Amino acid sequence: MPFFNRLASSAALALVLLAAAGCDPQRISELEEGLSTEVDVRDRFGPPDQVWDEGNGSRTLEYNRQPAGQRNYMITIGPDGKMSALRQVLTPENFARIQAGMGMDEVRRRLGKPAKVTPYALSGETHYDWRFLEPPNTAMLFTVVTDRSLRVLRTQTTPDMASPDHNGPR
Repeated sequence: MPFFNRLASSAALALVLLAAAGCDPQRISELEEGLSTEVDVRDRFGPPDQVWDEGNGSRTLEYNRQPAGQRNYMITIGPDGKMSALRQVLTPENFARIQAGMGMDEVRRRLGKPAKVTPYALSGETHYDWRFLEPPNTAMLFTVVTDRSLRVLRTQTTPDMASPDHNGPR
């Protein structure tokens, strides 16, 4: 019976993750820049995956939807405790800002936690993948390839073959 309990738990967790991802637009629509507080944000999204200090009294709360989702949110709380910005950061515009030579810490700060990290010991490279939707609704992967010193060597964008939305061979 332990196998079936683990299977049932895994299925329940998957349903919760899917339901949570589907609720994001509703939760976001309930928040208003300049009016909503950090308490409002946490009430709707829960505890953040990461809190980034902006150095000016502001903080950015990271709400990661990887690996099952295709969005990562950065919500900035100003020094006054009010939400000053809400951004979905997995966009082609943000990906274009990731350049060769950039440190992985800066990439992580811009895009949030990746869906998957794959080290390749022989080449000394590590691939970091983020799942995202390319407009209008195509499931894609953005990959950052780093060297041993965690500096960006290159990036690439490919179809997300593992996505349930992908219509081609897997």
